[in-house]
Amino acid sequence: MTDGSVVPRNPGNAGGGKGPWSGGGGEVARAQEIGARPTHSSEWVRKRQISLHAKAKAEPSFRFYSLWDKVYREEILELAYRRCRANGGAAGVDGESFAAIETHGLGRWLGNLQEELRSKRYAPAPLLRVWIPKGQKGERPLGIPTIRDRVVQMAVLLLLGPIFEADLLDQQYGFRVGLDAKMAVRRVFFHLTQHGRREVVDADLRDYFNTIPHGPLLKCVARRVADGSVLSLIKRWLSVPVMERAGAGWRRTTEAKDRGRGTPQGGVVSPLLANLYFRRFVFAWRQFGLETQLGAHIVNYADDLVLCCRPGNGKVALGQMRQLMERLGLTVNEEKTRWVEVGAERFDFLGYTFGRFLTRDGRAYLGTRPSQKAVSRVLRAIRDETSQRWSAMSVESRVERLNRLLRGWCAYFDQGPVLREYAIVRRHSVRRLRRWLVRKHKQRGTGYRQYPIEYLYGTPGLFQPPARRADLSRAKA
Repeated sequence: MTDGSVVPRNPGNAGGGKGPWSGGGGEVARAQEIGARPTHSSEWVRKRQISLHAKAKAEPSFRFYSLWDKVYREEILELAYRRCRANGGAAGVDGESFAAIETHGLGRWLGNLQEELRSKRYAPAPLLRVWIPKGQKGERPLGIPTIRDRVVQMAVLLLLGPIFEADLLDQQYGFRVGLDAKMAVRRVFFHLTQHGRREVVDADLRDYFNTIPHGPLLKCVARRVADGSVLSLIKRWLSVPVMERAGAGWRRTTEAKDRGRGTPQGGVVSPLLANLYFRRFVFAWRQFGLETQLGAHIVNYADDLVLCCRPGNGKVALGQMRQLMERLGLTVNEEKTRWVEVGAERFDFLGYTFGRFLTRDGRAYLGTRPSQKAVSRVLRAIRDETSQRWSAMSVESRVERLNRLLRGWCAYFDQGPVLREYAIVRRHSVRRLRRWLVRKHKQRGTGYRQYPIEYLYGTPGLFQPPARRADLSRAKA
């Protein structure tokens, strides 16, 4: 299942994005992902993270009792603020921005926050609900914490990330530094082509992030964390009210607290919590022997899930998956969940289409290519970036924005045969930029003569998606 995003979805990006601990490679490699800036704070945090991860890895049943006093350490809060600042994001319900914090004095702001945490007077503010587009099927809610709450969540995440990274399973690729969506795509391709697991359950969960039950989720956290202050804080984050603009005023709701479900998309700590709960499904699948019995292997990224099965076992795996999800309190979206025999049918996962394709000389092969939804999404994004409303912007700034979009899309969609899709994107970006330039300068015509390709790629420096296989990255599906 996928929504055809330009790049894979990352719930929580408004508040902090990826977790702070790598999921691949050795322990030293994981440690080196932390604190890229060689500051005192990052070095102190890095050493503590190495220690926490090593302890969690060595003792799978160990529970960590003393974490709260580290949450408000100056080094932790300083690094947490830098991480949130680098991720950017809008202000929360209090309207406080990063610029305002730094104008009035970052040191004082961090000192006040540290004292609130030390004295346990800190209380999270309500979330600001905004709505963001969800493909062509409406919008989905995003809960934006205040910067103050994002920094505290990041501080907690800096400590809990290395602990729970020791427990997360190899099948989980989302929100883990050192793992990414393309690795999940390649893993699915590997199952299909190298092991012949060509019956696939393309699964979709209905509103996963907003339906995670709080009680079982907190038990997942408490399995490793015995510090009552940290557990209480996470519980409050899960239950905070939501504020939404309604005309000239505000509408306040307490849906998460009333239902006892959901981890808000937009919170810094939400991706880790979502991964922890999804681990229950992956772990149960293995513990019940379903991976071995059915030859059904899970590949998971956030709430995207596929089961790659041995021929003849796909329908059984689908039924078992439904039963397990029901036991976990989650709902399978029956409209979007299906069983696929790859070769006869195709399916989409993380923006890629998997299935049987034909070469130019008519030979069939099993492979991947960017999905139609993913291509349509980037074409719409290019159109938005070159709409008339941006006519007052400078050519340089507009091309810079456009190039960022094109480079990001091409960097992600570089698996398998992609030259045809690159050509579509290349032609569309050229045509749209020409049209934008003509309108900006109040000229007539299509812009073909005024702005030939040589000019667009030369003077403003429009990014050109590769046109030859030799120019593609070496990464393969």
